[in-house]
Amino acid sequence: MQESESSKKQVANAFDSAAFLKNLTSKPGVYRMYNDKNEVIYVGKAKNLKKRVASYFRKNLDSIKTRSLVRQIVDMDVTVVNSETEAFILENNFIKKYKPRYNVLLRDDKSYPFIFLSDHQHPRLGLHRGAKKHKGEYFGPYPSTWAVRESLRTMQKLFPIRQCEDSYYRARSRPCLQYQLKRCAGPCVEGLVTDEEYQEQIKLAKLFLKGKNQQVIGSLVDKMEVASSELRFEAAGRYRDQISALNKVQEQQWVSGNEQEMDVLGFVYKNGIASIQGLFIRDNKLLGSKSFFPKVPAQTTPQEILQSFVLQFYLAGNKTIPKQIVIPLGLEDEDAITALLSKEAGHKVQFFKGARDEKKRYLKLAMTNAENALDAKQNQQKSVFARYLELEKVLESEQPIQRMECFDISHTSGQQTVASCVVFNREGPLKADYRRYNIEGITPGDDYAAMAQALGRRYKTGVDETKMPDILFIDGGKGQLAQAEDHFENWKGHKKPLLIGVAKGTSRKAGLETLILAGNHDTIPMSADSPALHLIQHIRDEAHRFAITGHRQRRQKAKRTSVLESVPGVGAKRRQSLLKYMGGIHGVLQASRDEIARVPGISEEMADTIYEHIHS
Repeated sequence: MQESESSKKQVANAFDSAAFLKNLTSKPGVYRMYNDKNEVIYVGKAKNLKKRVASYFRKNLDSIKTRSLVRQIVDMDVTVVNSETEAFILENNFIKKYKPRYNVLLRDDKSYPFIFLSDHQHPRLGLHRGAKKHKGEYFGPYPSTWAVRESLRTMQKLFPIRQCEDSYYRARSRPCLQYQLKRCAGPCVEGLVTDEEYQEQIKLAKLFLKGKNQQVIGSLVDKMEVASSELRFEAAGRYRDQISALNKVQEQQWVSGNEQEMDVLGFVYKNGIASIQGLFIRDNKLLGSKSFFPKVPAQTTPQEILQSFVLQFYLAGNKTIPKQIVIPLGLEDEDAITALLSKEAGHKVQFFKGARDEKKRYLKLAMTNAENALDAKQNQQKSVFARYLELEKVLESEQPIQRMECFDISHTSGQQTVASCVVFNREGPLKADYRRYNIEGITPGDDYAAMAQALGRRYKTGVDETKMPDILFIDGGKGQLAQAEDHFENWKGHKKPLLIGVAKGTSRKAGLETLILAGNHDTIPMSADSPALHLIQHIRDEAHRFAITGHRQRRQKAKRTSVLESVPGVGAKRRQSLLKYMGGIHGVLQASRDEIARVPGISEEMADTIYEHIHS
């Protein structure tokens, strides 16, 4: 029997493992495996490179995943390091760089936000994400910026500490609205609060952020009694209101316990989906939780998933590594990972499994949340998958639909036009592939020209075929669809998407859309309760939302700078100085001639010009 082309190719690309192993060192290191397209498909680390790599090429391999991996290897290389600790770090860096298909991949490795208390004469409270570059104190980490902002809003009601930017604070000559609302003591204006009084509030805020609420309340009670005995009833009233607000917050407070600093990782793995729920405890408080769904290759063991997650999560940079990490099962290289994380953190790190008492309660809570998150994820995937099957049936598609994209245009009277492109796969929105395009050089309000420009920038000759959609939806009628038809008329790529226009009905209500096929412009009949139509509505609405968000951001940016851009003699540097020292365009508009003249680089003559121009 004649060999197939794929079999011949596999023989031609066969990896000579014996020759590779012959000269391979037994030192620690990291190995990379490549396929016939020269793509890294797996990265691994080893205490003994020769022994570890040889294990892949035994005659009897138990794991289906490993057999599939080995069949695709056409080349390998290794990087020798001095220790297993260095191998862990290098492996993590390579995984982030190459994103190999056979490695467990953490999709969200962003740093976590903190509440930051600056080290100024009058410190400010604010949100901070990233490296700790500035002098001051950091409290957290919090699971999301939303959690930080909620906490800052609470702090604003409890402690009158400024949260404004330094540039805004320096430019003030009279108290702002926050002072009137009693949410800031007004340190920017001399005479409103003494340095001693402000520092008292700073000390109380620090104690509160460290979880010492009772100590804060006790201190305020003492101050209230002293103020009352000295007949300073207004001050006593302020302390009374502060105590009342603190008690109210304490009733609604995050879960509190006796653990000072701890992360708890709940882990559930079912039907090829891994769900990890992180609970973050700092200063005896549960600050919040977050769900993670790592990308997991088939036939991966639970221990391998959890270990890969722990390494990628805590070695991602700008992460606070706690002293205690509670996990539901043991790690294969737990001793080495403990040593590595302790070195990275600068303090001793301990793993706990099968924990007791409070740790056990937190772990049970994390496991319950991981289970619930996994169920929700699976239900969502089932729903999306069913909609895809229905759409394939409606369109009579012979091949499964893997990728869809949708375009929309947003502008206000033709100004700041933005085109959006959103991407869906069989799991739902693929936000990493979303794109926005600022449209320039067209007649304002010409949606057809805007669509043509966006399509030309998105789909160019030589584009990666794997990024080409099976279906391209255009939000609009025949005119917008015609732009896509013109663009793809002479398309030279191997893959050409099916083009469908999504025109709104006369009443613009959901369920009354008209779907128009490119070419013959036939309409596709769908009932309002069709799952396929719901999928199209979802991608269309997402494109609309993404376009509007981009347009609003562009419009807001133009609003902030347009007034100054038209001032004669004011270039980019002067605009930047004005906005920085005045705390934004609002501050510039409210400033007097003398205040503008005090900005570095602005003469009195220039200040007159600016003042006259923006107030004319």
